Amino acid sequence: MIKITRRLLIATAAAAPLLAGTAFAQDGGLMTIIVNDPSNPYWYTEGEVARETAEELGYEANVSAHNGDTNAESRLIDTAITNQAKAIILDPANADGSIGAVRKAVDAGIPVFLINAEINQDGLAEAQLVSNNAQGAALGAQQFVQELGQSGTYVELFGAPSDNNAQTRSNGFETVLSQYPELTEVGQEVANWDRTEGYNKMQSLLQANPEINGVISGNDEMALGAIAALQEAGISDEVVVGGFDGSPDAVQAIKDGELAYSVLQPVAIFTAEAVRQAHNFIETGSTGVDQEKQLFDCILITPDNVDRMVEPFVMEGMGG
Repeated sequence: MIKITRRLLIATAAAAPLLAGTAFAQDGGLMTIIVNDPSNPYWYTEGEVARETAEELGYEANVSAHNGDTNAESRLIDTAITNQAKAIILDPANADGSIGAVRKAVDAGIPVFLINAEINQDGLAEAQLVSNNAQGAALGAQQFVQELGQSGTYVELFGAPSDNNAQTRSNGFETVLSQYPELTEVGQEVANWDRTEGYNKMQSLLQANPEINGVISGNDEMALGAIAALQEAGISDEVVVGGFDGSPDAVQAIKDGELAYSVLQPVAIFTAEAVRQAHNFIETGSTGVDQEKQLFDCILITPDNVDRMVEPFVMEGMGG
């Protein structure tokens, strides 16, 4: 299990300081944190950073998970309302399907702060803090071209269609890769951000396209599943695989020469920032930021800089 330390929280501190006198405040009330699936290290880190930041600010904090189920998400929102939460930090289950749950919390007078994924409605959540997925996808695709060369065939592993991030990343890949007419995508499969699905879908893609040169993936878990399938087929040394997230397992795979690169999402930074904005809103009625939707740029991880990873999803020098 990944340990999230106080050093991580220090590393992810934003430029704006904590409000005076709040770091050791007590009895600030409950802050409810709802993530997707904590068995995934990305979402585990998200929950732990949110919890530790909330506790630093003097709140009681609990972390629960909806596992991509909007019904479970709705029930967890009901619990937060019953428990009179001061704010909800939510990684939404579905861009459309989570709107009702967010509205229910807001109607109950509880501000909602979305992290990692957006909903398809503005003006409900106080803030939506996400990775700059288009920028990150372009970084990844450019590195993919550099690793693969300007010709060859590749396949794509696509994330959960209910998450806008999946399409944004796929579009970002296409924007770059379409500039190279001798690079041809010969297959795409939905693998729902999951390693096992990535493995299974990669097997199917290999059956149809045994001579591929590359795999570009919407996240690290799918990429790691693809690597397992390629290793089983005995061709992992012949196929370039690129990921997205910057997870600890991906970092190790880069060090081991199995994964060409990953695009680091600054999840620790924007999660801690969401909690700080929630605290500001509780204290002053304002998040302190003008925009509801806030983008945080991604960083490319390659063998050249992988040793600068100092904590899960934190690279040395991030966060200012």
